[in-house]
Amino acid sequence: MVEPVIVPRAEHAISRREIDPDALKVLYRLKEHGFRAYLVGGSVRDLLLARRPKDFDIGTDAHPYQIKKLFRNCWIIGRRFRLAHVKFGPKTIEVATFRRDVPDVEEPEAPAPNGAAAPAEAAALIPGLRAHHPENTFGTPEQDAFRRDFTMNALFYDIATFSVIDYVGGLADLRMRIVRSIGDPDVRFHEDPVRMLRAIVLATRLDFDLDPPVRDAITRNQALIATASPSRLIEEYYKVLRSGAAERTIHALGRSGLLRHLTPELDEPPETLWRSLRALDAYRSRFGEAPPSLTNAILVGSMLAPLGLITRQPHGAGNGGKTPRPVFGILTVARRDVEHLQQILALQRRLLDLRAPVRVQRGLTRRHVFGEALAWLEIHGAHPDAVEHWRFVARDAAEMPPAPGDRQPGEPGPRPRRRRRRRRGPRPMPPEQG
Repeated sequence: MVEPVIVPRAEHAISRREIDPDALKVLYRLKEHGFRAYLVGGSVRDLLLARRPKDFDIGTDAHPYQIKKLFRNCWIIGRRFRLAHVKFGPKTIEVATFRRDVPDVEEPEAPAPNGAAAPAEAAALIPGLRAHHPENTFGTPEQDAFRRDFTMNALFYDIATFSVIDYVGGLADLRMRIVRSIGDPDVRFHEDPVRMLRAIVLATRLDFDLDPPVRDAITRNQALIATASPSRLIEEYYKVLRSGAAERTIHALGRSGLLRHLTPELDEPPETLWRSLRALDAYRSRFGEAPPSLTNAILVGSMLAPLGLITRQPHGAGNGGKTPRPVFGILTVARRDVEHLQQILALQRRLLDLRAPVRVQRGLTRRHVFGEALAWLEIHGAHPDAVEHWRFVARDAAEMPPAPGDRQPGEPGPRPRRRRRRRRGPRPMPPEQG
């Protein structure tokens, strides 16, 4: 057992005013019902660095179905490791029971329906399932800390005492500005190769140094990154592109050797890519957190368009009329994002035509991709006068009902009036035959 370093409230900079109010509600309710409730992971790290956390995740010794009993707005997700998602409108607070590393010989818990049924009850409800004791994955706060990736991500903030708890030396590494692995980095990268990418992203975004054993392990194991799930990898790319440090991070990933296994198109890219990422970072720096306008289509387009990997596909051409996905290393770009991107790029020429009739301009603002197309023009178009013009047109159009001619192709029009049948009189009787 490791004795943790406990930093009391008077000796650290975290204030409850900086914690999301809904996360505080979850923390306090867990504490009031006798459970341990900690703010965990990257949110504690960012608060200690005076940065605004993107997410506020919570760790507790309450089991998922105990959490669900406390919150009516709670949903249980996951099969191997069940998590509680407490919903506050569009916001989700993730609450996880403290876990320990599970050897491969141990079976995961039986999957349960998304309801209040406990694991044993779920086995009775679903034929063929066997109940397992939940203790085969749950653990103590100490075990939970040691199963995390880097020391700076294994810090806890205890809502009961307002203290910071450190089992792994994360506080010292934060002071020294070092990204250090918990345990042998070779072992941790074999467990999850995505950790190599995250190490470089963290070091670049926070302006930290990689611990030499971590850097050497990435060099030895870089080819393992190609075995990671493409869907997880594309999500990591989206996080990089939303961070405001995309240009620096892609440079760092290239120096590490990871890009040649992930997206070789980015290994020695043209200067147009760096200009695109620079413009994206400049746009992101204007906001405290990533704005909704940075959709996946705009983010991936900021890489694909300057590389020449996205083209306007003729309607219905090939592939059964479906939009073909671009080849981008081992990453899988969703078809809907590619289609959105093509529509965004197709609108750029029309957004630069400021002499179009007013009715046509108003109709353009009602296109479903108009907002994304305008954001693209603002980021990559270098036409601030056109951006201001279309903002004015959009405000003006929002105050007026759409005219009949503003309807877009494919948009249902007004229902045609039903033609009223003319009433007929009685039919004349045929003359009698004499």
